[in-house]
Amino acid sequence: MISKKLAIEVLNLATATGADFAEIYLEEDKTISINIDNCKVEGCSDALTYGAGIRLLKGLQSVYGYTNDISRKGLSKLATSLSASFNDKRCVEVNSISKVRVSKHHRPQIEYSTYPKDKIIGMLTDASKVVLEYDPRIVRCNAMFQCNYKEVEIFNSEGKQFNDVRSRGRAFLIAVAAKPGSIETGSAGPGAQQGMEFFLDEISLVDQAKEVAKTALTMLDAKECPSGKMPVIIGNGFGGVIFHEACGHSLEATSVAKGLSVFSGKKGTKIASSIVSAVDDGTILGGWGSGNIDDEGNKTQRNLLIKNGILNSYLVDNFNGRRMGEKGNGATRRQSYKFEPTSRMSNTFILPGKSTPEEIIAATKFGLYAKSMGGGSVNPATGEFNFAVNEGYIIEDGKIAYPVKGATLIGSGKDTLLKIDMVGNDLKRAQGMCGSSSGSIPADVGQPTIRVSEMTVGGRGGAI
Repeated sequence: MISKKLAIEVLNLATATGADFAEIYLEEDKTISINIDNCKVEGCSDALTYGAGIRLLKGLQSVYGYTNDISRKGLSKLATSLSASFNDKRCVEVNSISKVRVSKHHRPQIEYSTYPKDKIIGMLTDASKVVLEYDPRIVRCNAMFQCNYKEVEIFNSEGKQFNDVRSRGRAFLIAVAAKPGSIETGSAGPGAQQGMEFFLDEISLVDQAKEVAKTALTMLDAKECPSGKMPVIIGNGFGGVIFHEACGHSLEATSVAKGLSVFSGKKGTKIASSIVSAVDDGTILGGWGSGNIDDEGNKTQRNLLIKNGILNSYLVDNFNGRRMGEKGNGATRRQSYKFEPTSRMSNTFILPGKSTPEEIIAATKFGLYAKSMGGGSVNPATGEFNFAVNEGYIIEDGKIAYPVKGATLIGSGKDTLLKIDMVGNDLKRAQGMCGSSSGSIPADVGQPTIRVSEMTVGGRGGAI
C-alpha cells in the first residue's frame, strides 16, 4: 500500500521525540451486504474503506491516531502530530525494513467479489421460502448476507513489514412466529474466514432455515420458565457465549494488566472445575476468528487458557505485556484502522469432556436445559452476568419434559466455572461479533454441552 521508503520516513518522524516504538497499520476493506425481507430484496450494497493508524509507545504510555489520507503528506502530518505527545531525545531510528513471511492460510477458494450477486440472492430467497412455508404461524423471515475482503499491511520501528489477507462471509436467518398475544423468533448466523465455497460445500442454508423455523414455533407454544436456583445444562455451540463474555474478557491483558480483572494475578491457581479446560485458538483453518497474524504482526497461536481447572495463560498484546512482563501471544486485534489494537479473543471454547449430551440430561433429576443462548450483559471487572435463553426446556426425572420461554441465567463467571460438574463430548463452535475497546470483531464462541450444578434462573413461571 505504501513503499518501504515512505514507511521508514514516517516511522522516524513518529519516533523523533522519544517514543521507543512506532507502528503503521494500513488496510483496504471491500464489503458486500445483501438484505432480504420476506423474499424481497431490501438492500444490496458494495463498500470500500481504507486508511491508516499510527501508534507510538513510550514505556507504559501509548498514543494513537488514524487517517484515510495515506499519502506522504497525510501520514507525515499524522506522525508529527502524535510525536508531539512526547518531548524527549530520539532513542529509536529506523534505517531499513525487512518483509516478514506470513502464511497464506484461510485464503478464499472462491472470492466473494467474483461470485454473482444474483446467485447469493437466490440462495437467500430459497432459504427464506423454506422458513415462510414451514408453518402458517411463521409470519416473517429476514435473510442477510455480508462478506468482506481485507488487505492489511503493518510496518514497525523494529524494521519489520507484514502483509496479510482476510476474507470472511456470514449469512443470517431470522424466523418470526406469531399467534394472538405472542411473538417468538429463531435465528442462525453461520460464517467462516473462507470464500463462497463455505456456503456452497460446507453448510446448507435450507437446513438452517428449517431449524430456525422449528425453534420459533417451539418457543411460541412454550410455557413461562420457573425461577429459582437449579442445575442448568447449557447446550453446545453458542452456549459458549457465557464463557466468552463472563470469563474470556476477564482473561484479556487489557483488563488483567491493570488489575481490573477478577483473574488478575491468578495464573497457576485453580479457577474452574478440574474437568474444565479451555483454549483460544486463532490458528483454526477457516475459523471465523482466525488469522495468520494478529494486528501487531505476531503469529496467531493456540493459547491454553485453563488446563484441568488451573489458569494457565492470559491473552496478551505487546503493549499490555510490558506491564505484565510477558510477550504478546498472537491475541492483538482491532475492528479497523480507526481503533488502537489490544488483546482480544479469536476462537474461544471449552474443550470436550467424556459425557454424552444424553448422559448429562439423564443424570439431571430436575433443571433447565438452555439449548440456545441469546444476548446479555456482563461486568468485566467481576464477571457477573445476565444472559437470556433463546430456546429452553425443563428437565424432569432425567428427560426433557417441555419447552419454556423467558428464561434468564444470572451468576458470575468465577462461580460458574467452579460449578461445572459434567462436560459433554459434542464440541461445537458458533459465530458472533465481539465488542470491546478496540471495536467489534469476528469471534467464535463454543463448547460441548455442559452442566452447571446450580445457577440462578430468572423467569415469570413462578418459583420452583
